[in-house]
Amino acid sequence: MGSDVVDDRSPREKFLTVFGRVAVLEALGDDGLEVAQVFVATDVAKPMARQLEAAAQRRGVPVQHVGRDKVTRVSGTGKQHQGVAADVVAPNKRSLEDWLAHLGLDAPAACVVLDGITTPANVGMIIRSAVGAGLDGIVVPSRGVADLGPLVIKASAGIAFQAPLLRVRTAVDAAEQLASAGFTLVALEASGSNDLWNVEFGPRTAFVLGGEHAGVSEEVMALVTRTVRIPLAEGVESLNVSAAAAIVLFEVQRRRTQAPR
Repeated sequence: MGSDVVDDRSPREKFLTVFGRVAVLEALGDDGLEVAQVFVATDVAKPMARQLEAAAQRRGVPVQHVGRDKVTRVSGTGKQHQGVAADVVAPNKRSLEDWLAHLGLDAPAACVVLDGITTPANVGMIIRSAVGAGLDGIVVPSRGVADLGPLVIKASAGIAFQAPLLRVRTAVDAAEQLASAGFTLVALEASGSNDLWNVEFGPRTAFVLGGEHAGVSEEVMALVTRTVRIPLAEGVESLNVSAAAAIVLFEVQRRRTQAPR
């Protein structure tokens, strides 16, 4: 992002929040990450608090001593934060609405939409594959999808901090916004009507990945333009959603890199 570009994201859109002593210490120990602030509950044991303060001081990161309820609100969990959380700057994280506004009317783009994927490992691995395949955006709704917390970040091998994460309330909201912006919605399903290798993608395509058990929700499917399947050998009904996502997203990359210039 050039120095002349104004970052007009809201404060909460700029961060990924990690929580728990180990996750926060790891973030503070990684000089490649920009940690904005650390929250430590006033009832945290003194040895732990001192360790966190020393790590934050080394990086020049401010520490806020707050009530445990504040850490719960910041982290989004009331059971796992251990009274500790930290805001880590995610430079490419923004709202879907903002991303679409900056994309412009005619620019080609490819993104992936997560719909009901609740296993953090799957979300993290999909994020890693999407970044590796050069996708322009990864739509992670705040409802119905695993929280963007330490488990997702770990599964992404830390890629989540730099990923083009696009936030929206629900997958239905995402599908409606993308369709209105001229995106073709393509859902990945084991019984899809089109073979992945043969179907054509438009200049603006959003690939919808459904949950581990229920698949793409009925509400989102009503907005989908077409469904695609990955051809599998006899006896194999389906793939894990993160494995299937990797195949689809790298097929997108293959077509992009082989397209005539």
